[in-house]
Amino acid sequence: MGMVGSFAALSPADYERLRGNPDGVQDYLFSEEGEVDPPFYFDVDKTWHAIHFMLAGSPDGVDAPPEAMAVLGGEEVGDEIGYGPARLLSPSQVAMVAKGLEPLTPEVFGRRYRPKEMDAADIYPQIWERDGAEGLEYILAYYQQLRTFYLDAAQRGDGAILWLS
Repeated sequence: MGMVGSFAALSPADYERLRGNPDGVQDYLFSEEGEVDPPFYFDVDKTWHAIHFMLAGSPDGVDAPPEAMAVLGGEEVGDEIGYGPARLLSPSQVAMVAKGLEPLTPEVFGRRYRPKEMDAADIYPQIWERDGAEGLEYILAYYQQLRTFYLDAAQRGDGAILWLS
């Protein structure tokens, strides 16, 4: 299966509740034994690290630009789930990420695809040079969903919770 990047929008009330009660993260994300996803849930499959690298310009940096927080940003909350704890982005951080992503249409974002550099930087799952244009198509399909997720969440005034499983 591999490592999958997952996202869910949080109403301002849910954001504050989870921030104040980190023990509630597991129940929020995996209610009813995993049969019900949190609101506005989606995943980017294994493209999470490639999308992050293309947004941040590094394998793990999240400092700048604001869109670099889209995949690996936020404040860690709760116990480890999957690969580390979940991370919370406040409604204002979601708005900043959305503002950074807005001009990065899939066409513009796709120009950042550098398969050789990505494989050299060990960007998971290290298939980029091998897959070439197909790798870019794989990334862009999920990037469009991620971009839409942030634009919609910002419009609603939501925060977000991010995790790797």
